[in-house]
Amino acid sequence: MNNPLLAQDQLPQFDAIDVEHMEPAIDRILKENRARVAELAEQQAPTWESLAQPMQVLDDRLNNAWSILSHLNGVMNDEAIREVHKRCLQKITEYGSEISQNAALCETYKRLAESDEFPQLREDQQEAIRQTLRDFRLGGVDLPEAQKARFATLSQELADLESRFGDNVLDATQNWYRHVTDESELSGLPQTAMDSARQAAQQRGLDGWVITLDFPSFYPVLTYCDNRALRREVYEAFTTRASDQGPDAGRWDNSPLIDEILKRRHEQAQLLGYDNYAQLSLATKMAASEEEVLGFLNRLAGRARPVAERELEELREFARQQGGPEPLEAWDLGYYGEKLRHARFSISEEEVRPWFPVDRVISGLFRVVEKLFEVRIVADESIPAWHDDVTAYRMERGGEPVAFFYLDLYARQGKRGGAWMADCRVRWRHDDGSVQLPVAFLTCNFTPPVGDQPSLLTHDEVVTLFHEFGHGLHHMLTRVDVADVSGINGVAWDAVELPSQFLENWCWDRESLALIAGHHETGEPLPDDMLERMLAARNFQSGMQMVRQLEFSLFDFRLHSEYDPADPVDPLALLTEVRNQVAVVHPPAFNRFPQSFAHIFAGPYAAGYYSYKWAEVLAADAFSLFEEQGIFDPEAGRAFRENILEKGGSREPAALYRAFRGRDPSEEPLLRQSGITESDRAASAAGEPA
Repeated sequence: MNNPLLAQDQLPQFDAIDVEHMEPAIDRILKENRARVAELAEQQAPTWESLAQPMQVLDDRLNNAWSILSHLNGVMNDEAIREVHKRCLQKITEYGSEISQNAALCETYKRLAESDEFPQLREDQQEAIRQTLRDFRLGGVDLPEAQKARFATLSQELADLESRFGDNVLDATQNWYRHVTDESELSGLPQTAMDSARQAAQQRGLDGWVITLDFPSFYPVLTYCDNRALRREVYEAFTTRASDQGPDAGRWDNSPLIDEILKRRHEQAQLLGYDNYAQLSLATKMAASEEEVLGFLNRLAGRARPVAERELEELREFARQQGGPEPLEAWDLGYYGEKLRHARFSISEEEVRPWFPVDRVISGLFRVVEKLFEVRIVADESIPAWHDDVTAYRMERGGEPVAFFYLDLYARQGKRGGAWMADCRVRWRHDDGSVQLPVAFLTCNFTPPVGDQPSLLTHDEVVTLFHEFGHGLHHMLTRVDVADVSGINGVAWDAVELPSQFLENWCWDRESLALIAGHHETGEPLPDDMLERMLAARNFQSGMQMVRQLEFSLFDFRLHSEYDPADPVDPLALLTEVRNQVAVVHPPAFNRFPQSFAHIFAGPYAAGYYSYKWAEVLAADAFSLFEEQGIFDPEAGRAFRENILEKGGSREPAALYRAFRGRDPSEEPLLRQSGITESDRAASAAGEPA
């Protein structure tokens, strides 16, 4: 069988790839890799060319096949792909444990690191070797044989548990829907949401309207729908997904998986000599200790909570004036919050939506990136993709391609919720001097076009698109020739959000918004008065938003830091404790947020969700240079590209940041950007510590 997943093409042959190709490709690559690794591990006098470079070849071939299978499992999920993915994940996890615990291979790398050649290697090559040796240690290479076997078993079990967690969230999200036949039940819902709900019903062969738990469907209900009972129903369905509560209680319950995941992570950490999994997580991050992370989060909470408390009281008073319910419940906050935003600033997400048609936003995004980083972005319809919604692009400089990417923007059945960037191909230089260019998957879940009406984005969705494209730039603009530290590879996880959160700032500036916004019917620019109201409303409830993110961060970090197998922590009890410490909103008892917290239980953010806030400090401080010099200042853009985007993981992120900014980052630009002022510092100092 001619297997397209075995072809080392610059771009995948999505028009030729089928489920039947997936497992045979993975099996063959793993078999051939194992034989070659055994040969490489026997060297007594290894060099970069005889050891590290051939290992790159093996890793890249596996990554190029697995990245496609993994991606399709997330965006075209069905039973056949899910089963193949599960089997291949087990095989790849087993292979990964073999490599990381291969003592002979580790010793060969040590000989290279201690050789006379090492000081002569380039910076990226040296860093790749250092990180490889670190990963050997974190993979259990130094453990006694029995403990090695146990560590490998735990890795296999964790891969399965985390995959099942994600599957449960997807199934619970896509199973529930609410069929509405009486239009009055949807009073207050914007026309765009009504049109989408009608289209969702038609796709199911139903009359009327259908509300689902995909974000573009349920969010307008919670924000605009006058029907309080429906808001509560949708809120409960969403916040009890994959749990023991709600309309599908127990059907896809992730509660037991959470316990099993925490238990195995803790055991792995202790096998490696760490007290807990949080310490293990920090071995690959900028933050040096648990105390530093907790101090950082609590310091921000101390500044933000007084602001959040005032904002919540303002919301309650406004709702009272509107004849709203007392007390306000969780399913009321978004509804009355949107009314308060409109009353205060005469602006709403729906009002600005007509100025953000998806094609205009994308072209504006590309123009921003082109002006900042001296590239050109061109759609390439000759490149096949996995779905009709997907468009492929190439990124050029000086007429030569530097990267490719795929945009998959719309929610659909079988597609995991949320938004993300993933690598399809990693940049690195082959033996013959040729370069494999980076290729990125950029995925969102926006409302699809309805009939002849284009997809109109909310401004929040515009920010999401810019965020993910920032990740894409980190992956695509790298100039590093070593795969292990190219793009986002090898980047400390609490620095990986820097480019994504940095690029969000161009969604808020008058000069860049002129490129992004234009009315979908007339093309007219965003009116000045509307822009002023948008900018005035930017920090609306920013304190409440910040403490919510701090709540998630503290919950995640403390959950992994304080876990004790002799007295396992109750996630819900810990979350209540964290909320009592930093939150101002306390959801109802049936809320089961942890059961769908895929970032930490089915993704790479375990004991690292704080990274969003950590990197947000870096991003705000980085943008302050552009505020000083101009948002399209070519020197500032070049400095960010050359010191951050192009360097990937080839140097410590703190050193890269200092090279870009000339100093260490400050927290003040983030607080200023969030509207948290010196008076708020005084208020927090006068009150109780967070």
